[in-house]
Amino acid sequence: MATARRKLSHVDAAGLPAMVDVSAKAVTTREARAECRVRFPREVAAQLHASGLRSAKGAIIDTAVIAGTMAVKRTHELIPFCHPLPIDGCNVAIAWYGETVLRIECAVRATQRTGVEMEALTGATVAALTVYDMCKALSHRIVIGPARLLAKRGGKRDFGPA
Repeated sequence: MATARRKLSHVDAAGLPAMVDVSAKAVTTREARAECRVRFPREVAAQLHASGLRSAKGAIIDTAVIAGTMAVKRTHELIPFCHPLPIDGCNVAIAWYGETVLRIECAVRATQRTGVEMEALTGATVAALTVYDMCKALSHRIVIGPARLLAKRGGKRDFGPA
């Protein structure tokens, strides 16, 4: 059985960059979940555990959740061919994943003609960048990543676990 060959969606017939026309697509509920991790040197992680994830700049988790949520709503301003979308729901969850890694998950939902994968990825990565910004005084050996799409629902193809 042959597989249909996929092509890039943001390129027009002449091979030039173009925004996808979604006007003929059905309006459905679109959901996406993405994650990004922040890995700390062991001594920095121990300091963050001891401080309850507070830095000289304030509450790290609270600030990162706000930044991630704001980023979701402004993704179209950062990624050239993203459609501006009214977001129905956004949740940014941040928790320790082992002793030295923070795991950030961003879940986004909208009832639209196009998906919200880029919004979920943007929310997770901007939250991770915010954690880095708030902790960089402790070390510049903090590592961000990987960032990845965990799942998407709605539209033409679903991806990942529910």
